Amino acid sequence: MSKILVIEDEAAIRRVLVKILTEENETYQVEEAENGTIGLDLIKKNDYDLALCDIKMPKVDGVEVLQEAKRLKPEIPFIMISGHGDLDTAVNTMRLGAFDYISKPPDLNRLLTTVRNALDRKELVVENRILKKKVGKNYEMVGESPKIETIKEMIDKVAPTDARVLITGANGTGKELVAHWIHQKSERSDAPFIEVNCAAIPSELIESELFGHVKGAFTSAVKDRAGKFEAANKGTIFLDEVGDMSLSAQAKVLRALQESKISRVGSDKDIKVDVRVVAATNKDLMKEIAEGNFREDLYHRLAVILITVPSLNDRREDIPLLIAHFSEKIAAEQGAPPKKFSGKAVELLKGYDWTGNIRELRNVVERLIILGGAEVTEEDVKLFASK
Repeated sequence: MSKILVIEDEAAIRRVLVKILTEENETYQVEEAENGTIGLDLIKKNDYDLALCDIKMPKVDGVEVLQEAKRLKPEIPFIMISGHGDLDTAVNTMRLGAFDYISKPPDLNRLLTTVRNALDRKELVVENRILKKKVGKNYEMVGESPKIETIKEMIDKVAPTDARVLITGANGTGKELVAHWIHQKSERSDAPFIEVNCAAIPSELIESELFGHVKGAFTSAVKDRAGKFEAANKGTIFLDEVGDMSLSAQAKVLRALQESKISRVGSDKDIKVDVRVVAATNKDLMKEIAEGNFREDLYHRLAVILITVPSLNDRREDIPLLIAHFSEKIAAEQGAPPKKFSGKAVELLKGYDWTGNIRELRNVVERLIILGGAEVTEEDVKLFASK
């Protein structure tokens, strides 16, 4: 059920908008406000998925409503309603945070398309905010080795800028963690962080996932859908395993980076986006370029800043800290006190060949906590963590 507020002082226009919305979708719950003051009171008291707001209203106009609503509840998307003389003001409201604007009298198709797009964006933003609350604990960067300290220093320098970053390293080294840290320490930290695993999405769907699609663009496109670039507007998009992206999708990403514009699959309409791109790969992209699998021009666009995450074997001095960190975290998840690892158990683990890197170490620590004794000993390691 999507809850929509219509703020419009002209009763006839207000009735038309309510009628269009309720007849289009029975899950739309539409409420009305006859002026800006009433609209703001309703916004303070209720949660809305979308607001449609007239610009020219007595006492409190639409621009003032938008600005105050964005201060109170910034997650509510606003579609501004403009008369012919208000177009310049309508465009300016988008700089103030409005999702879009429609002109009077409202065109049915444009109105419904804009409403659906705004609701899609709201849903993605809410999902991202829920995930973001979990990010702090899930993405701690643990380690004091020289290589990790170098990465931390680089993040501190790079994060406040909008420079694009390419993160390289083997599977399980923590590339995603570095991307989260860049976002959290950036000026965009309050905006969405949208992650796309390019290797997990079929090549025929990657363009739709990244850029969205319009209804009818392909067989299963039953409605317009916003893509990840739109969802990440004003924030950061993380293209994980970017080396697995199809060449056609690479071309569109390149255009998005060059022109700050995207177009949905099946549409020729340009959509402006303001997105910081952070990418990661476990592949040798120079080799992929030589073999014709990756665009060299895209590589140079992505790799403004290059961060290489070391393997766990190259930072063994961090293993005791990581064991303690994972022990505490796993214990908290299980509602139990953390288990102590004996000195000999830690030394034995430090000597293993960690081909799976930090991801493998975490799995081994969890196994030892479950199967080991009250204190994890050298014998427990030999029994349950044998390589």
